[in-house]
Amino acid sequence: MALVMPLLLFVIFAIVDFGRAYDTKLQLSQAAREGARLVSMQSTSDPTTRIHQAAPSLCPIPETTPATCTVTTKYLVAATGLTWAGDCTTVGAAGAVNTQVTVTTKFTWITGISAMAKFFGPATFPTPTQQTAIGVMQCG
Repeated sequence: MALVMPLLLFVIFAIVDFGRAYDTKLQLSQAAREGARLVSMQSTSDPTTRIHQAAPSLCPIPETTPATCTVTTKYLVAATGLTWAGDCTTVGAAGAVNTQVTVTTKFTWITGISAMAKFFGPATFPTPTQQTAIGVMQCG
């Protein structure tokens, strides 16, 4: 029992925390796509607000709690992937322009996996871990 129990606990903790990390990644991806969709439709609304609405548990509204998500928006020329200085309304000369919205948040491991993973090397599961998702939509 003394030999098997630590390995069994590590596996159980890994299942719980990796499931939570995967769920966080899915929510961030959806929020980034929602932000990119809003920007690509040339809406006057703030994409950060839409991202907060799309992932309220990960990115609560900053007025109520401290900001936990970082949102950046870029415009890329579709053919080259280079950054475009304009926006979706000035597409003409550059060709097709894509909007790219990046959402970053911190993920905290809740079980003892980060402590137990130190046996595999330092910083295997640093806490908090940074998770990033990118949403890209063509300007329409």
